[in-house]
Amino acid sequence: MNAPLPPEVLKQHLIDPEICIRCNTCEETCPIDAITHDGTNYVVDPDICNGCMACVPPCPTGSIDNWRLVLRAEAYSVQDQFGWDELPGEKPLPAGQNVGAAADTAPDAQPADTPEAAPPLPAAQLPGASIPPWSAAHPYVNLYTHKTPAIATVVGNYRVTDADTDSDIHHIVLDFGSLPFPVLEGQSIGILPPGADAQGRPHHARQYSLASPRDGERAGYNNLSLTVKRVTEDHQGQPALGVCSNYLCDLARNDTVQVIGPFGNTFLMPNHARANLMMICTGTGSAPMRAMTERCRRRIERGTNGRLMLFFGARTQRELPYFGPLMKLPRDFIDINLALSRDASRPRRYVQDLIRERAADVLDMLADANTCIYVCGLKGMETGVLDALRDVAVQAGQDWTILHDALRREGRLHFETY
Repeated sequence: MNAPLPPEVLKQHLIDPEICIRCNTCEETCPIDAITHDGTNYVVDPDICNGCMACVPPCPTGSIDNWRLVLRAEAYSVQDQFGWDELPGEKPLPAGQNVGAAADTAPDAQPADTPEAAPPLPAAQLPGASIPPWSAAHPYVNLYTHKTPAIATVVGNYRVTDADTDSDIHHIVLDFGSLPFPVLEGQSIGILPPGADAQGRPHHARQYSLASPRDGERAGYNNLSLTVKRVTEDHQGQPALGVCSNYLCDLARNDTVQVIGPFGNTFLMPNHARANLMMICTGTGSAPMRAMTERCRRRIERGTNGRLMLFFGARTQRELPYFGPLMKLPRDFIDINLALSRDASRPRRYVQDLIRERAADVLDMLADANTCIYVCGLKGMETGVLDALRDVAVQAGQDWTILHDALRREGRLHFETY
């Protein structure tokens, strides 16, 4: 039994700046706005944080899961944390502070009459699972950091959308030579672009999902691939060049790149035979779906694949990455559903529309305990996909609340949105 902390001692929640890739997941997840950031670090306000742990499972790197025992009066301030390049070491508490075993655990529950007794984020408010499928392989994470990045060599850089479209998406292959860099489908890496920001600090890493399976873009080689869209405007449509996307898209063969990671321990594909995959994506969210599909394609002859169903959204066919190779896959291998929202020759469709149109087949997969669902793309697609899945279940007379909870608890519904 963990001894309770004395009231003058705080188990302070901190974010490791060496591992954090500034993806903003923690700030978006925190239910009480205890997490904020500046141009340097993401930090936790000790005057707000209640230790609810809602931000911990979604973090792709584990940088969020750090704690220090401090006197409340000497807690690290937000301004202190903004100035860090690395976490401080443990500071000894004054003699006589009896904290028992609490130092080695997550935060203890606070007494109900203290300001820190706000309830954690209800599990039902989280869209997807915080655990991987039961049969997923063990992932390696955080092998390389900002201080000790891996060096990879560019062995391929190819545009995978038509040259006359505004959507400039590249397939980039990185080779690690003899350097260990084990990855699984569904994981991601961080790229450290060269140069400095407006404050003169080195650019932070940008995160990209892997587009290749665990045995490499080229089977049996220590390489991997990324799907990168060149960013040329901001969210308001104003001209703005993405620092890392333009760097990557302009790389030439034999250039070298600094890589950190790998990241991710939940968005992983199942390993057991006959597992079904329902994959729902838009744009460059196709990267992990390509990795999983290619993993399955390479083992077709084993006869161990389950059912594969893909819902893939883009504005037009010409802006849909990997369209050519995707169309060459056997129809009895993968069930492909394309949702084109700006094709003048077709009715406007989004992935959620096609999910509803294929309700009978979607329901069959939802009813199978061997089915795992993966959603990757823009953050805004989460609600639409969940609403469509709910509609499919409700029309069949099922309780979506119960089904949704089961999918999350069993590690069978996963979101990777940005």
